Amino acid sequence: MNTTYAALAATIALAAATAAASTAAHADADAPKMEKCYGVALAGKNDCKAGAGTSCAGTAHANYQGNAWKLVKAGTCTAIKTPKGNGSLTPKG
Repeated sequence: MNTTYAALAATIALAAATAAASTAAHADADAPKMEKCYGVALAGKNDCKAGAGTSCAGTAHANYQGNAWKLVKAGTCTAIKTPKGNGSLTPKG
């Protein structure tokens, strides 16, 4: 009788694990595509490497620094307006 309960518990655990994995994979597929957008980050608010003299997130020295980027929804970067012009998909000089 204990073997039956153990088999049932194993079956339920396997079903739960399969459902969780399926849900996680589906959530990733629904996540919006993102792209690096240069020249739109505020000082100290960039997502990662911002060129010479910086190492990673939060190291941009100036607002709208041309070599600092933020992740934005794909297809929106060049429409973002800043006091220094629109966002760019490549580093700004």
